[in-house]
Amino acid sequence: MSVQGTPIQSRIRSEVTGHPIVLFMKGTPQFPMCGFSSRAVQALKAAGASQLHTVNVLEEPEIRANLPRYSDWPTFPQLFIHGELIGGCDITCELAESGELARMISEAQKA
Repeated sequence: MSVQGTPIQSRIRSEVTGHPIVLFMKGTPQFPMCGFSSRAVQALKAAGASQLHTVNVLEEPEIRANLPRYSDWPTFPQLFIHGELIGGCDITCELAESGELARMISEAQKA
């Protein structure tokens, strides 16, 4: 069986496709458990993300173990918009600084 066909991969796919903006992070937006997750949440909020869905990978060990294989991205946080991996903290912050993240979020929240 392929990795994409496992129950945890199906759960990840439903999280990613079930919400316009999804951040897999360590902790919660109110209580981030690492600096990178905190910076990503701040960048998203500053860019206008009001419909941000988050998954705390510290409370979801199966997702934490399997998401890097699903996304082909090794670290957390991981930002998905419209089911597509955008990247981690550095990419999220770079997109925020350029103004591109605000445009992406605005489009995602209209959909």
